[in-house]
Amino acid sequence: MSLFESQAPRPLADKLRPETLEQVVGQQHVLAEEAPLGRMLAQRRLASLVLWGPPGCGKTTIARLLAEAADLEFEPLSAVFSGVADLRKVFERARQRRVAGRGTLLFVDEIHRFNRAQQDGFLPFVEDGTVVLVGATTENPSFELNAALLSRCQVLVLKRLDHDALGELVRRAEVELGRPLPLTAEAREALLALADGDGRYLLNLVEELATLPPSPQRDPVGLAEIVQRRMPLYDKSQEAHYNLISALHKSLRGSDTDAALYWLARMLAGGEDPNYIARRLVRFAVEDVGLADPNALPQAIAAWEAYERLGSPEGELAVAQCTIYLATAPKSNAAYRAFSAARRSAKETGSLSPPLHILNAPTGLMRDLGYGAGYAYDHDAEDGFSGQSYFPEDLPRERFYRPVERGFEREIAKRLDYWERLRAHRQAQAEENGGEPDT
Repeated sequence: MSLFESQAPRPLADKLRPETLEQVVGQQHVLAEEAPLGRMLAQRRLASLVLWGPPGCGKTTIARLLAEAADLEFEPLSAVFSGVADLRKVFERARQRRVAGRGTLLFVDEIHRFNRAQQDGFLPFVEDGTVVLVGATTENPSFELNAALLSRCQVLVLKRLDHDALGELVRRAEVELGRPLPLTAEAREALLALADGDGRYLLNLVEELATLPPSPQRDPVGLAEIVQRRMPLYDKSQEAHYNLISALHKSLRGSDTDAALYWLARMLAGGEDPNYIARRLVRFAVEDVGLADPNALPQAIAAWEAYERLGSPEGELAVAQCTIYLATAPKSNAAYRAFSAARRSAKETGSLSPPLHILNAPTGLMRDLGYGAGYAYDHDAEDGFSGQSYFPEDLPRERFYRPVERGFEREIAKRLDYWERLRAHRQAQAEENGGEPDT
């Protein structure tokens, strides 16, 4: 070790790294006595695990402390910097320890970075107990890890650190530093908000603030001048992308205007393409508002076009206005359900032909075959409605579209009921006239 390395100060986050599982903050749902890890350790056993959680929530620390609690050798690897050769060396060392009567906990950080073939390489060593595998990932294991590997591991979801957990880290840091941070109460709250649930990031901010003189105390404005605001955790190609658009969609469906605006703002702050959001708003207009408000679709398309013309940030207001419109509109998925039911029926019934009476007969042969025979021109019928059936002859009439009693669909329902009564009346007339409708 060089003189420079020996004198390099330890980062505050490393100094405050918990030495026991009881010192870990914010993850009691997996560490408590009756929680999954608590039960495992009480039974003196440790299964292979996948720790799934956001950055700075304690995944590496928990893995290291689990190794100590279970009396296992701790072998850390990073999937970013390691390859097959590194894994082989770890497995060989683990095999030798096992012969000597000692187990190994293999911790793989960013395990989702290993490809499918590399993940398969873990399987025999996990199965025969050569290693207890603990993988850490910020990505959804369902999408990123092999099903075979997942079936051999228990997935534990770690939470972003909440307000109380972050506050406890600041208190521990102040004890370690031997002095309070030069912040007002409001600035302390702003500091916790800046951390956005990431304990490691918070302690790095604290370390930066610890270089300041004890006075004057900084307010939130002074704090903002010293530290740079962190970009929200959001990856447009990963799970957060789908989680937030789902939150926006469901808030709109639930007519929660303020929540919808919040998730919209979160996505825009994270760098999401407003065109993607606008496209989803158009989809929502036809799927969840539908004909309860026929103006919803034109509003959504107009907002999209307005954004394309104005760009950011001015055009984002049009997207926000559309969000408000859709959240406050009456809701109906009747059109969506009707089309889904019609598609199922079309798939199940195959290639049934239309009834002959509604087919055109441009040739004499087609007329001789009965094409167009008996067709009633609706405009010539009483009330402009003939009541004829337009379904295939071998398919009983089905009702796919059932409008709700909300918004404009209430009026549509009245029309459908009116035509249904007329249809029944026309069919009764046809039976009285020997099969010919009275037009």
